[in-house]
Amino acid sequence: MAGTTRSAHADTFARDHLPPPDQWPELRFELPELRYPERLNCAAELLHGPPDGRPVFRTPAGTWTYGELRARVDRIAHVLTGDLGVVPGNRVLLRGPTTPWLAACWLAVLKAGAVAVTVLAQQRPHELSTMCEIARVRHALCDIRAVDDLAKAEIPGLRITTYGGDAPDDLLNRPAPGTAYPALDTAADDVALIAFTSGTTGRPKGCTHFHRDVLAIADTFARHVLKPHAGDLFAGSPPLGFTFGLGGLVIFPMRAGASSLLLEQAGPGQLLPAIAEHRVSVLFTAPTAYRAMLDELDGYDVSCLRRCVSAGENLPAATWRAWHERTGLRLINGIGATELLHIFISAADERIRPGTTGLPVPGWQARVQDENGRPVPDGEPGLLAVRGPVGCRYLADPRQREYVRDGWNVTGDTYVREPDGYFRYVARADDMIISAGYNIAGPEVEDALLRHPDVVEAAVVGRPDEARGQIVVAFAVLKEGAERDPEALRGFVRSELAPFKCPREIVFLDALPRTATGKLQRFKLRARE
Repeated sequence: MAGTTRSAHADTFARDHLPPPDQWPELRFELPELRYPERLNCAAELLHGPPDGRPVFRTPAGTWTYGELRARVDRIAHVLTGDLGVVPGNRVLLRGPTTPWLAACWLAVLKAGAVAVTVLAQQRPHELSTMCEIARVRHALCDIRAVDDLAKAEIPGLRITTYGGDAPDDLLNRPAPGTAYPALDTAADDVALIAFTSGTTGRPKGCTHFHRDVLAIADTFARHVLKPHAGDLFAGSPPLGFTFGLGGLVIFPMRAGASSLLLEQAGPGQLLPAIAEHRVSVLFTAPTAYRAMLDELDGYDVSCLRRCVSAGENLPAATWRAWHERTGLRLINGIGATELLHIFISAADERIRPGTTGLPVPGWQARVQDENGRPVPDGEPGLLAVRGPVGCRYLADPRQREYVRDGWNVTGDTYVREPDGYFRYVARADDMIISAGYNIAGPEVEDALLRHPDVVEAAVVGRPDEARGQIVVAFAVLKEGAERDPEALRGFVRSELAPFKCPREIVFLDALPRTATGKLQRFKLRARE
């Protein structure tokens, strides 16, 4: 628990703003591989081991070896702690498309003992400003191609350093020693990263994770379910701003001494040709992408694939069976959460049962309970609760009490536990909309709509959609006389939020359905959908 070991952080903001110990979930380290030493730097652990000449990151333009990555990480760490004045514990924002340089920056921040805050290149100034406010971010490393929105955010005190440009003050052009950078002697429970997730109230929540947590997700799901080997080449669609992508494209392959294909554009249309050309063996993407790729499979040789992981949204049994029929591959379904860093229920090979998520990953426990925290009988729906080596610790957020109850992490999903121990997804238990693997908080989209001068009221719900699981539908009430132009309003929202949050459809109403006391009746809007 934080505070039981000596922190290496000079800037103690992250540790000081962890929840009180009595609000933490129970943490369990029952597997021998989870008993980490008190002093641990996860970046040093990930970088250590493989020979210098082994590939680590591939792109369509070339390959980085482990030796090259180590040298580049050390150089960035020297610049961070020298020229840029970053001290241990400072939060460093990382922004850019999925490239080896973004991964190198992430590793350098952690190796230097700072705290990585990786965000999406799609996120807009308003979103960036909120996250920087919550995490008190004062340093940012940003791909030169993604700097505009970050600069527009006008975040007080933020020092932005770009990489990938030609200027002398570019991160990669600054002078730095050519020597190895000694990893900071961080505590295993020093905060290593803050990952932001959408809150159902619309305000993002900062999920803090320790150095030991980064290794724990590799030493549970990857080690016991995925079972990678050094010859594997990983690829996938989730960006590094999502912990699904961070694990699948950086942490898991590096923990196994394997390599990863990093694609800046990784939709279904880009994944299939990349798999065939580069001979990808381990794939991470959402059910939506697997469904989309089914129609194009005949044009590509995907015989190189041996592991396909599906997460981010529920995997329908029909999609599982169609993929298996076409490829012979058994999709590894899984459920994870940003609060818990990665996947905690899954199954592989002969243990897979289509239509279920699977079994608790070794090192994790799960149960289904009622609203009062009492386990419900097998076969009955209830709230999914889990615990293991990683747990939810929101950064200075009262919603900690909602997620952690009596030592269990309550994920917001309704599940059924079958009599033989398999867990089957039923639905989200809250107002979160899950579309093509993205978690979208309806209130956040409503807030963006209400920032338009003509919008008086707004409500957002999810509509079931065969291709994407759900799509975002907005209902808006406008000022009298205002023009009902859905495309103009959609354009406004796109300027305020990441594009994946933008409503697919906007419906104009004269009034929103409300109770006699004025409470919005979202269920009536869902019924319309």
